[in-house]
Amino acid sequence: MTAIDGHTADRAEEALPTGYLDTAHPLETRFGDPDDPDNPVGFAAFLRADERGELLPAGRSLLDTYQLGAEFVPAAHGGRLRQADELAQTLRPVFRRDAALGLGHGAIKLIASATVWSTASTDHQRWLAQVLLRGGQAAGAYTELASGHDLTRSTVRATRDGTQYRLTGSKEVINNVNRADSVTLLARTGDGSGSRDHSLLLLDMSTVRRDRLRFLPRFRTAGLRAVHLGGVEFLDCPVPASAVVGELGGALETVLRAFQVTKATLTAATVGCFDTQLRMVTRFALERRLYHRSVAELPHVRSVLANAYADLLISDCLSSTVCRALHVLPGQTAVYAPATKYLVPLLIQESVDQLATVLGARSFLREGPYGIFQKHLRDLPVASLAHSGATVCQATVIPQLPRLARRSWLSGQQPAPASLFRLGAPLPELDFRRLEIAAGAEDSLLAVLPDAAAELRADPELGPLSARLVTELAALKASCTALAPRNRTPLAEPIGFELAERYSILLAASACLGVWRHNQDHPNPFLRDTAWLALALRRLTARLGLPVPPGSATAEQRVFTELVTRERENRSFDLAGRLLA
Repeated sequence: MTAIDGHTADRAEEALPTGYLDTAHPLETRFGDPDDPDNPVGFAAFLRADERGELLPAGRSLLDTYQLGAEFVPAAHGGRLRQADELAQTLRPVFRRDAALGLGHGAIKLIASATVWSTASTDHQRWLAQVLLRGGQAAGAYTELASGHDLTRSTVRATRDGTQYRLTGSKEVINNVNRADSVTLLARTGDGSGSRDHSLLLLDMSTVRRDRLRFLPRFRTAGLRAVHLGGVEFLDCPVPASAVVGELGGALETVLRAFQVTKATLTAATVGCFDTQLRMVTRFALERRLYHRSVAELPHVRSVLANAYADLLISDCLSSTVCRALHVLPGQTAVYAPATKYLVPLLIQESVDQLATVLGARSFLREGPYGIFQKHLRDLPVASLAHSGATVCQATVIPQLPRLARRSWLSGQQPAPASLFRLGAPLPELDFRRLEIAAGAEDSLLAVLPDAAAELRADPELGPLSARLVTELAALKASCTALAPRNRTPLAEPIGFELAERYSILLAASACLGVWRHNQDHPNPFLRDTAWLALALRRLTARLGLPVPPGSATAEQRVFTELVTRERENRSFDLAGRLLA
């Protein structure tokens, strides 16, 4: 197979840790100025398409010309997928403009294909690679409306009949299912309720008998209005036995591995939406005059903006670190990925709610210079539900906590290596098969926290903050070790979910410390500074309900100053700080 190499030069540049900061991402350049009302792929055009409930045709065409499908195909099969953090960076310019386009014409292909890269035969992988490389559409039919994200209750059945299977039942609320060239289907192949009663099938929709399936009406949603959510009913539909992906009965194990990639990558991509919302409100605060001065000069508004920026940096630290952990710590991401997908949308949603108070009535406008704010406000909660919501993520974390508490936390374990945190640094190619369905006895990312706390003991601000977080880790260790057996399962009482949240927050603190420690050669002095880290740790400490130690009054001001500088220089607000179009 011939590799798609149209963007080889772009990718080589992006692999550099610092050299690409003063150039826009190739997709940013192609999209152009989002604020230009005459730009066919600007905010105004996306808002009009959203009102119509359709994906913007010009946006779809742009992504097709860019051959975005190749981003979801491993390099071994001719695509451009090598690093999960690079994929997230590629998706951010899309999500910065329209989460519906980013998911509905982009990331859905990762959700549909990740299980195939994780376990399928070479023939299956080659076929799906060809579909995506030629710009074809893929759908992932995993969930059902009645059972939500509980895949063990799937009712679509695949019954063996000689050299074929017969499919019966319905899948609803599936993205692009009626437009898909390939469908990755989770179906029941056993009669029990255990983990070995479901299998994955890869369907070539061009060969499926149309008289044996029925596409269900489209579901309309308040957010992601342009995403085509529909359903399909199988009417004793025959498919070849060769459609089974991987081991018969192995679907749930495969999903647990593959969705680590989708959870980390898509969470990191949605930071692009948050970037746009923070940019809109920052711009408004700088331009709007109130009481003979700009709104941005009001202390409360400065605080809201600075704290929102800190939350964005926390979100980027955690999600980007976990994307890199898929390569560096593949045996541990079974707990990191769901913790990330739980916490980051929560941080973003709460920050956006605060930003809306600054924008005031304008936060409800569906057109004009701030119209994109309300679109992202509606889109993000729906996007965060894609293939696994907050409760499912916490339920995935809970059973893993007691083992980690006993065997890893505060046990002198070596912290994660520097390669986990080095922004933009190259990593070994992503290998889906190395991912484990449950974390083992190591928690290298969380081990960064006590290690960094010891190093920062003498720092007047970071020292007390990190020490308090280590004390919280000790309390979490005791609580998780003492959990009753019934609270160590996805059916745990509220205490189990509370501990999962506390763990996720401490994981975010460790990611922030790791990024700060291992990027001290970054060309932007802000990232090397302690101001953003101090504010981030203060935010996380407060979220844990702990008293926040007294700190420097200048940290918040320095973070606000960087926010304004990046807005005026037209740079992204994320860790990379790259120029925008």
